[in-house]
Amino acid sequence: MYEAREVLERSIGYRFNNPQLASIALSHRSWVAEQIVGEGEAKPESNERIEFLGDAVLGLVVTTYIYDRFPALSEGELAKIRASVVNAGALAEVATELDLGSALFLGKGEDASGGREKPSILADAMEAVIGAVYVDGGWDPSEKLILGLLGERIEEASQGPGGQDYKTRLQELAARRLDQIPVYRMREEGPDHAKKFYAGVLLANQLMGEGEGRSKKQAEQAAARSAWERMEAGEQPGKSSNSSGREVDSNA
Repeated sequence: MYEAREVLERSIGYRFNNPQLASIALSHRSWVAEQIVGEGEAKPESNERIEFLGDAVLGLVVTTYIYDRFPALSEGELAKIRASVVNAGALAEVATELDLGSALFLGKGEDASGGREKPSILADAMEAVIGAVYVDGGWDPSEKLILGLLGERIEEASQGPGGQDYKTRLQELAARRLDQIPVYRMREEGPDHAKKFYAGVLLANQLMGEGEGRSKKQAEQAAARSAWERMEAGEQPGKSSNSSGREVDSNA
């Protein structure tokens, strides 16, 4: 458990005063169910209760931030921005970037079935980590953690169509329909003063969208829009042929 806590603390940049909270945040119910304890001893606690708290803390931090950050936006516009970052897809993507899955305590069956990469498990664990930081350190470190992880996504969402960018739309759709996280691949061409970026987005190891732009962000947005539109039109990974386009390198 010590090693897993160390991995978590390094990835989020926070050291727990009470290390037991970190262990709870990483403990999936499937792992807890497999633990054998002596008579009169209590089983370890799963991360479900602290995830419940983390969900509330996450919502309040993001709501407070966007309320102060965007004073000209209406309630409906603020709600769209919040929904674009406070959702299972966004949280699973953040957890993947942190490699949170490698630190989780999972039951043998859940682990064998790819639980460390399941968006639902990763999103729940991310909320549990937020809850653990809140219990351990209070509002300030929780706010710092959440905005450090989601601040850029909030800014992107505020500039997207209807307060929601296509990367966010795609990640929500992919999580809901496929329990998958979009994977982006990038390559670039041209001299530094006139560089062009090409992005591809994969779902279930299938290329679902491509795009290009003068920045990585533009290219990824274009690729995400292409994939989102294909899925909205009824196409699903594995059920339709890939679009034939540019090859996209894996080293973004």
